[in-house]
Amino acid sequence: MLTLIGLAIIVVIVALLLTEKVSPVISMVLVPLVGALVAGFSTTEINAFYRHGIGSVVQVVTMFIFAILFFGVMNDVGLFDPLIRAMVRITRGNVIAVAVGTVLISAIAQLDGAGASTFLLVVPPLLPLYQRLKMSPYLLFLLLAASAGVVNMLPWGGPLGRVATVLEMDAVVLWRDLIVVQAMGLAMLLALAVFLGLREQRRIRMQARRAAQQADGGAANAVINTDAQATAATPLDAQAPAQPAAAAAAVAPAPLADLAAALQPHAATELAIQEAAARTADDARKLLLRPRLRWVNALVFLLTLAVLVMGVFPPGYTFMIALCVALVINYPQPKVQIERINAHAGGAIMMASIILAAGTFLGILKESGMLNSIALALVHVLPEVLLPYVHLVIGAIGIPLELVLSTDAYYFALFPVVEQITSQAGVAPTSAAYAMVIGSIVGTFVSPFSPALWMGLGLAKLSMGQHIRYSFFWVWGVSLSLLAATWFLGII
Repeated sequence: MLTLIGLAIIVVIVALLLTEKVSPVISMVLVPLVGALVAGFSTTEINAFYRHGIGSVVQVVTMFIFAILFFGVMNDVGLFDPLIRAMVRITRGNVIAVAVGTVLISAIAQLDGAGASTFLLVVPPLLPLYQRLKMSPYLLFLLLAASAGVVNMLPWGGPLGRVATVLEMDAVVLWRDLIVVQAMGLAMLLALAVFLGLREQRRIRMQARRAAQQADGGAANAVINTDAQATAATPLDAQAPAQPAAAAAAVAPAPLADLAAALQPHAATELAIQEAAARTADDARKLLLRPRLRWVNALVFLLTLAVLVMGVFPPGYTFMIALCVALVINYPQPKVQIERINAHAGGAIMMASIILAAGTFLGILKESGMLNSIALALVHVLPEVLLPYVHLVIGAIGIPLELVLSTDAYYFALFPVVEQITSQAGVAPTSAAYAMVIGSIVGTFVSPFSPALWMGLGLAKLSMGQHIRYSFFWVWGVSLSLLAATWFLGII
């Protein structure tokens, strides 16, 4: 009975997450509650499940709230802007350099762990550059999506926080082994950017050659027609040769018109940003950027990362301290400090509420015995030889699963079952976690379940379907290569 009810809870939650009929919070709070009541557990037992579930995620929630607020303030003060602007200047005009620069810029922009801000920081400045060089905008989104996915292995990124919630572990402890994986992933993406940049350069040259050949053919036809007209010319026809010149004069401004049209999305985006800024209070707007404190903010940022890696304080407390220091340095007035916190509170509260809801869901499934019962049932069904490798199989198909499972469904519904099965076969929980994270995270922003991706495609006026067709197999290839490399190194 526990197996059937547990499976029913997971299936219903996954279905609700896929169809988006309700928010993840509602599905992960109400469905397990109903399941526990149907299974015959008393309110006293359910209270114990709840307390255990919430207690296991408090540290993760604390870290998420203050990490999102801290990185939001770092974006407000323009900490990453000089790096991004410098890379845009350096890569201008060279197709290969632009592709490589896209990887680096996207990696820097994703340091705050927020996909929406990454697309807002990267797409508006780079899209006009891609259009001016006649590069495919879908190449921009491929490199941006893959780079942001690799960097998203940070402990304040969503996937690792979800895994830490399931395993009841410190996200920073999990992340330490993934630092090497992130470095390898970025190195692979830089190599891929060079390869795709060369391919794009050849495509642009071939396109230009075909256009030149068509233009030469058109010019030859025009000469033949002009000679024929001259042979049969009359005094009235003597003015005919002036007509091609007039036509050429009319056609000449067309490239400028095309350029203006290509730059249209960027101009519209800039106008929207300006209008949004105009609605902000004058005092707060003046304090958004403080160039004279940029080095101080960089020092605060680096010290925060150092404390995290060394484990001097718990992650939540570290970000709590870092946020307070950043606010005092940049925004001395209490009113403005509150405004800056409120500006980023939405994202922090949303992520925190999802993790707290997941804590109650996992508390009920684990403490009631449902999750263990499901794992034991699957162990009896699956071939024994496959059990120690289930996490590797799921990791290998992680990118295709991104197309049919939301992030919450993948980590909160599928991962707990896989972890329980592999644990029965003697596989360390962290190995199962790493396999599933590495197998899917590169494809986070190739998934139609990513709101940040929809926003980015909307900025560029591009198609989700075309983005998936262009990026899917490249991203899957990077994911499989990274999975194989981490297996070879013994991380999984």
